[in-house]
Amino acid sequence: PVGTWLIVPGRAGIAAIRFTRRRVRPSGPVPAMVRRCMRELNAHFAGRLSAFTVPLDLTGLTPFRRRVLVALRRVPRGRTITYGELARRAGCPGGARAVGGAVGANPLPVIIPCHRVIAAGGRPGGFGLGLPLKRRLLALEGVRL
Repeated sequence: PVGTWLIVPGRAGIAAIRFTRRRVRPSGPVPAMVRRCMRELNAHFAGRLSAFTVPLDLTGLTPFRRRVLVALRRVPRGRTITYGELARRAGCPGGARAVGGAVGANPLPVIIPCHRVIAAGGRPGGFGLGLPLKRRLLALEGVRL
């Protein structure tokens, strides 16, 4: 319902998800992990999945970014969190700007729900894929900004 996503497998799990405007065809057999990710994404968009269980490959991320993304992954469907609160939960109180950078570099949007991070005062904040898509992703979860 929000466009086409390219799912990139890694050694230990899904390494990246990228939004694309063009149709992508696999160059060979689709790995089971990617098929599982597709099923979970479809269930999420249909409102039938509260949390993703597909394994993720976060190798290559700095320890700080990994902490931020792990904390972000715990934000439940239909809820939002501010950059400041996410910084506190990631063990970096006062580090909202640094957290914003980590969230902005999230390689796994939707699965690690960067669209749920908002600015103080309920403002939408940023979103690398564009604010209209952020609003659509939140609306699918019942959140209105």
